[in-house]
Amino acid sequence: MRFEGLNVAEFFSNIKDTLSKVTNAISGNSDREPPKAAKGNKLNSPESEAEFYTRTRDERAEYVVSEDAAPLEESEYLDSEYLDSEYLDLEYLEPEYARYPVVKREWEGLKRLIAWLEIEPQVTSLQTKGKELLRPGLSVLGTKSPPKSDISELPENSAPQNTELQRHTELQENSAPKENTKKRIPRRPRFWISLGVASIGGGALIYGLWILYTLDKGLPDVNDLSAFNRDGTLTIKASDNTILLQSGPATRDKLKLQEIPELLVKAFIAIEDRRFYQHRGVDYQGIVRSIVSNLIARDLVQGGSTITQQLARVVFLNQERSIRRKVREALLAQKIERELSKDQVLERYLNLVYLGSDAYGVADAALVFFSKTVDKLTLAEMATLAGLPPAPSEYSPLVNPDIAKKRRNLVLQQMQEAKVITEVQAKEAMAEPIAVKPSPPKRFKVVAPYFASYIRKELPRYVSQDALEAGGLTVETTVDLKWQKIAEEVVKNAIEVDGRRQGFEQAALVSMDTKTGEVKALVGGGNFKESEFNRATQALRQPGSTFKGLVYAAAMAAGFSPYDGYEDEPIIIDGYQPNNYGKKFSGWRSMSDALTRSVNVVAVKVLMDVGFEPAIKLANDMGIKSKLSPIYSLALGSSEVNLLELTNAYGTLAAQGNFIEAHGIKRVINQRGDVIYQANFKPKRVLDKDSAAITTWMLEGVVQDGTGGPAALNDRAVAGKTGTSENVRDLWFIGYIPQVVTGVWLGNDDNYPTWGTSGTAAYNWRDFMSQAVKGMPVEKFPKLPKLEGRKGSIKAKPVEPKRIIRGMIVNEDGAIVPYNPNPQPRYYPPQEPAYQEPAYQEPAYEEPGYYQEPGY
Repeated sequence: MRFEGLNVAEFFSNIKDTLSKVTNAISGNSDREPPKAAKGNKLNSPESEAEFYTRTRDERAEYVVSEDAAPLEESEYLDSEYLDSEYLDLEYLEPEYARYPVVKREWEGLKRLIAWLEIEPQVTSLQTKGKELLRPGLSVLGTKSPPKSDISELPENSAPQNTELQRHTELQENSAPKENTKKRIPRRPRFWISLGVASIGGGALIYGLWILYTLDKGLPDVNDLSAFNRDGTLTIKASDNTILLQSGPATRDKLKLQEIPELLVKAFIAIEDRRFYQHRGVDYQGIVRSIVSNLIARDLVQGGSTITQQLARVVFLNQERSIRRKVREALLAQKIERELSKDQVLERYLNLVYLGSDAYGVADAALVFFSKTVDKLTLAEMATLAGLPPAPSEYSPLVNPDIAKKRRNLVLQQMQEAKVITEVQAKEAMAEPIAVKPSPPKRFKVVAPYFASYIRKELPRYVSQDALEAGGLTVETTVDLKWQKIAEEVVKNAIEVDGRRQGFEQAALVSMDTKTGEVKALVGGGNFKESEFNRATQALRQPGSTFKGLVYAAAMAAGFSPYDGYEDEPIIIDGYQPNNYGKKFSGWRSMSDALTRSVNVVAVKVLMDVGFEPAIKLANDMGIKSKLSPIYSLALGSSEVNLLELTNAYGTLAAQGNFIEAHGIKRVINQRGDVIYQANFKPKRVLDKDSAAITTWMLEGVVQDGTGGPAALNDRAVAGKTGTSENVRDLWFIGYIPQVVTGVWLGNDDNYPTWGTSGTAAYNWRDFMSQAVKGMPVEKFPKLPKLEGRKGSIKAKPVEPKRIIRGMIVNEDGAIVPYNPNPQPRYYPPQEPAYQEPAYQEPAYEEPGYYQEPGY
């Protein structure tokens, strides 16, 4: 409705006329006759559609705006958004309805004007009713019909209402506020399909991102790749990190990148990962290129994995063919590239890649295939090695030389295309034949084999079975290679020189640090290839008189004095008769003197006074692990022990009564570089310091004035004890200085008697120690403590024998007879000797005194 050009009086006059018409049209006082309420009327049923449309058109014509009026807006209810929506399809509307213009009056403007006339409430009511009159055919939209009622039910004094207006008014009230209760037409299938696809895709995306997150969080640390060892490998190192043994698939010769020829590095890059310096772990362009190249060639000419991915697979993964493994491989490659430089990746790859024939890394492969170091390789040989990683067995020049040559030429072609070499260089290298010169990998020959075998047997004590089965372990040991080589040479000379003259074929030596218990040298025989039996740790032999040192230590701990006297006499104790060498008896002797002279009878009497239980317990506490029998001959070393544990027990004396278990392993590192075992041996007080000092003082006398004389060193004091088992089957010497204890054993594996003396063992002890401790600071033994009033640290439990016979001996016939210090030789009448085969004895080898040129 337009208002331009009207004065105020005329404007209000027009408003009043219009409002009057509208009021007369829709109020109950209009000239139109209301519907009858007779019993048979159609109040309870809707009028026909033709009647409804005709009446509505006539009513509507009274207030439809003229053509010059302002543009009308679409109805709020049937606005463009609703008509275009999928909730309403125009085919459901009657054609007659389509002919009517749907309009909306601008009621807001009228509100402001009507306010001047104070008729706003009436206009608002008329506005609502007017809207309904402009909506013919609403019932066809599925809106609920108004409740049916009978006019007779109205109060008597109430005037009949315009039923048609009431019907439309109730229709508005029921439909507008409850629009969401209408039955809606279902959405099209395309919508639901799109929704389902979006839901599945979104869920898959979220799940994929979660998988990537968990995989990334579970990736191992890549910083210490240099410590990696493959599954099933075992590496044993000396104290200076020299490799003693490597078993399993191990890289035996690792190089720095600067030590590898540049052409060899570029050969690997050209064939394995040409865009190595452009990508960040995964080369998507290279994957596509390799697929195309392999399809064209109908062969595996290029791989899709980058060098970094191959390194990740070698170190952290396996050869499993699965999407999960490939995803982890890619993530690991990217992580490696983030944390390591390109040169570091190359160095580790070239040292770890398997190239066949037990060769891991380029240095091992150069030796295995060509018996060369990498710096001596030709271009053709470098290309041969670079072609091996995809299939080391198939491309091996030792297995398939023709296939290896084709693969080599392909590498040279790739190097030429990458402009690493010229065409001339490539042709010259291709013209060369495949020439191999195989050699075994390094360290197949074990350094210090007896020590290494000892370590391998000790390893299960400190490392779980699962870790052992997984392998990849590096064992750092205590061995001093300088001492080890000296020990091996001493043992070799003892067997070859002294053994020939004195009838023994084997020797063993163990040397330990007395303050730490670390085994510094261990040799278990003369030739590991001929016999792997370790005589230092596995052979149980009678220690002979060397066990006396432990018996006398128990006596000192029980409060005895080294000056206590015992009579060296013929004696039979519960049927056992101890004899001295040569069956001579020397009368009364002090304990110290008896130990120096290695008197057997006195040693047995001392053991009886101390008791079996205290003596055995102390020996065990000092390091003896083998079973010790509580018998009288224990004092003379009748119970078998091995060299290592006896040396360990004497080391307790050298450490002033502190026991530290002998050990050869410092720590164990798994294939990821984690320390899974760390040695932490603490000294344990098992013998009081005074008793240890007294025992050491007595053992010094053995070296200075007794049977251990050959062991004396020129620059420092030595304490120790010799030992010879029954029938001279074993020859021993265990000796020590304050810092080092060493034990030597000589004998035969079959327990055959020797014709040597324990002095030979003492001599070889000196041969080793004089070289090993050369330059070592000289330390003195503790001084002899005050003996008067000294009390023991353990309680003696003397043995009470059932029968003792003194002055008697058991003769060769088994009869007990009086001891005769000067026996007369027994006379035997001559008899015809029975014939016997002469026993053959190989004469001992002797060096000629001088060489004489033969005469002609």
